[in-house]
Amino acid sequence: MAVQRPRVLLVNWRDTRHPEGGGSERYVERMAEGLARRGYQVAIQCAAHDRAPRLETVDGVRFRRAGNKFTVYLHALVAIAFARADLVVDVQNGMPFFARLVARCPVLILVHHLHEQQWYSAFGRRLGRLGWWIESTLAPRLFRNCRYVTVSDVTRRELADLGVESSRVNVVCNGVEPPPPTQAAPAAEPTLVLVSRLVPHKQIEHAIDAVVALAPHWPDLRLEVVGEGPWYPVLAEYASRRGVADRVRLHGWMTEQAKHETLARAWVHLCPSAKEGWGIVIMEAAGHGVPSVAYRSAGGVAESIVDNRTGLLANGFHDFVAKIEVLLADAERRTAMGEAGRRRAATFDWETSLDEFEHLVREVAGLPSGELGVQSAHDLVEQGAR
Repeated sequence: MAVQRPRVLLVNWRDTRHPEGGGSERYVERMAEGLARRGYQVAIQCAAHDRAPRLETVDGVRFRRAGNKFTVYLHALVAIAFARADLVVDVQNGMPFFARLVARCPVLILVHHLHEQQWYSAFGRRLGRLGWWIESTLAPRLFRNCRYVTVSDVTRRELADLGVESSRVNVVCNGVEPPPPTQAAPAAEPTLVLVSRLVPHKQIEHAIDAVVALAPHWPDLRLEVVGEGPWYPVLAEYASRRGVADRVRLHGWMTEQAKHETLARAWVHLCPSAKEGWGIVIMEAAGHGVPSVAYRSAGGVAESIVDNRTGLLANGFHDFVAKIEVLLADAERRTAMGEAGRRRAATFDWETSLDEFEHLVREVAGLPSGELGVQSAHDLVEQGAR
């Protein structure tokens, strides 16, 4: 008798091939690909863009892309209403998809982090207040009977502050791929690196300002910025206006190999973001023995960095600059932290995270425990290709 393939629909505002795709999308797709390998029928509904077709199957996952960053929510609601799924995963990146209103199956809410500051910086006071009310007040009430999954204990505590009982929130951490082989060695001159989407809440200006503050004592200091996004021209103009355009290199998009080589050449990795659910790139830098400096108040980075062991957490901008200088000036401490980070990064892997995520999926969907056959996963890939 054939094993029934459970059906999981994940709704997200974008995917990793989207120009603004980032760590949240990477997490969603790694979980989706893993479930597909294990025999699930998996689909992702997200916004359309010009870098990918509207319909395709990748690694066993069926992608359906429709709508822009606003209308994607309407398209997703239609997809949810007509889906013959055992579970819908509503990925709440600030704004939920309100899957519970139309889904004919259980709904699991995935939250990387909360977005209070981002609502106001992106939409201004009035619309920002509305957005934060939806995220902080309406969504917890609407999903009061739903289970949640997040990537850090910090976010679980923040959800609890909104009235979401911790007993309904599971933490499933990000995994980390082993760093690819690279011939790159730490640069001879002091080099800082920042890998991020170029958007306002990542506060990349803080890294540029840090270069301005440190330049008098570090005449050869350089900052390598890897990533793309709508804030690119703003940052280029800002570096020029601050007089450090010759020290700040905005690389834009890079291949994974080039990104890892850039990380491996750095002395210190910077993460000045206002908010992160976890900070995958912190662990990627650690995989190359590069310690990170980030803000203690930025959410999940306080877990991805073990303060004073794998990196340093700062309290405000001036402390951020001071912490960077501490690591630039002390090669022995920098190396020790880098090695501690390398060992810790090796303890995070996607298969362990997938085991935990799958267990939660089966529990929420009311599916019996047990493994699905490899043949059914192969059949799913063939089915999706047709």
